[in-house]
Amino acid sequence: MTTTSAATVPRSTHPLRAALRRWPTVAGVVMAAFVAWGATSGADTAPVLAASGFVYLGSAAFQKRGAAWPVFFLSFVVIGAAGFTAFEAPLAIWALVAIGVGFAAFGLLRGAARPAEGLPLQSLAMAGFGGLAVAVLLVGGDLGLYLVAAGLLGHAAWDVWHHRTERVVSRSLAEFCVVLDTLVAVAMIAVALQN
Repeated sequence: MTTTSAATVPRSTHPLRAALRRWPTVAGVVMAAFVAWGATSGADTAPVLAASGFVYLGSAAFQKRGAAWPVFFLSFVVIGAAGFTAFEAPLAIWALVAIGVGFAAFGLLRGAARPAEGLPLQSLAMAGFGGLAVAVLLVGGDLGLYLVAAGLLGHAAWDVWHHRTERVVSRSLAEFCVVLDTLVAVAMIAVALQN
């Protein structure tokens, strides 16, 4: 009988090494659990939908794919800070939109109007995802949950496209986001079905 120790497992199949290679996926799962835990309405997760457009817009404004992670952390801080107020979701969404407008202006001043898939397209995406997040606040109920889910699934497709083309954001951020968006969308559909 032969035994296999961790030292004799080839590097490519060692579970720890595999997990480390897929750290954005693991982080996306953890973040999705954090976001979805206790969510009972679309308003609970609507700021995440606004943040999805915000991160891409910020990265396009700086014209650096590596800027995506710092912009993501900024969105996390904004959403977290809004959580200490009575107007948690609306404040977070409007703050992200306002900072996003600032990013767009900064990007234009830096000459980021080209290429088209950069700042121009990301600005439109921010308007779409941000607008949908505001709509979620207005309609509420199960429809709000389904709107958040649809928006996040749409953004997951956006993530996949950016991951494959290696444009605007880093591959690790796109991988993280596709996992986060998909799992939170599924969680919101599950919440709506339980109502």
